[in-house]
Amino acid sequence: MRTVRTAFAVLALMATAPVMVAAESAGERHRLVRKDFHVRGPDGMAIGVREVRAERSPRGRPLLLVHGARVPGVASFDLPVDGGSLAGDLANSGRRVYVVDARGYGASDRPPEMNRPPDASLPLMTGDHVVRDLDAVVDWLDVPAVDLLGWATGGHWAAWYASTRPERVANLVVYNSLYGAVDGHGMLGRGSQFEDPNRPGEFNDALGGYRVSSGPDLLPNWDDSIPVADKTKWHDPRVVAHYQRAALASDPTSDDRTPPSFRAPNGAMKDSFYLATGRQLWDAGAITARTLVLRGEYDFWSREQDVPTLTADLTAAADVRAVTLRHGTHFAHLDRAHRGRTQLLAEVGAWLR
Repeated sequence: MRTVRTAFAVLALMATAPVMVAAESAGERHRLVRKDFHVRGPDGMAIGVREVRAERSPRGRPLLLVHGARVPGVASFDLPVDGGSLAGDLANSGRRVYVVDARGYGASDRPPEMNRPPDASLPLMTGDHVVRDLDAVVDWLDVPAVDLLGWATGGHWAAWYASTRPERVANLVVYNSLYGAVDGHGMLGRGSQFEDPNRPGEFNDALGGYRVSSGPDLLPNWDDSIPVADKTKWHDPRVVAHYQRAALASDPTSDDRTPPSFRAPNGAMKDSFYLATGRQLWDAGAITARTLVLRGEYDFWSREQDVPTLTADLTAAADVRAVTLRHGTHFAHLDRAHRGRTQLLAEVGAWLR
């Protein structure tokens, strides 16, 4: 019988898994190769995928990184600055890493409704679309199984996929993600802007197909979760600036609005509202992958109860480990090394090895 292992500790980064940085920095351990592709989804939509790997021959299963509800893949996982490329860190261990943009985000096709005002359509691109697109990417890779790491809503999407195609996922990392067995969330759930005022417990579809965010919009929740006045003690201003610039650059229409802003489909928020109000959108009991559940100590998105409820439901998983990232925020992979990033890299590296 598999057991759930729980950890709450700062781990020393193993010598075999040193902290590495993006390809443009002088501190990179190995030269990295980056290639961008488009994969056709089942309905012909093009799905943007970036491969990041060491120049030497990679080994092991491909690892897919899945972004969250607002900022697409490259801006989330492959910034050209020290401490800004989770993809580069993992590729330097010898893996082929693939950063996936869900449809409607980044380098992927956007539905035509996103070229109209937001209120001209219902929320676009819920998890059922993303799950089909992940399946198309796995088909394209032409391998028996992959490893998956999903951040925030990306963790929800990755786990959903692992529950529908368990034979195709060997290792799963669910990082700072909601799980729908708990009802209640101060920011996303009942009584929030996302609830329909005329239909309690239902998502407010009047929010439209997508929303727009500026660079400064990316900081308030991040900064509010940091328990000191000087936020730079947690995040490097250079990483933050690259994150904001890359998010804006991900949308070719950003400069058409004042201030510049990028679009993100609202389907992710609809999924998240239902997860925050206790609805389970997928069956954790169907997941067979070895599953690592990570949650930052100061995460504002996931809830403490999400971790034990998810691990308890992973009844068919080959192995389960739950870890709290000491001092980690929602953005631990973009924070300074001693604020959860080193521990995250060590835990993910050890789990995937």
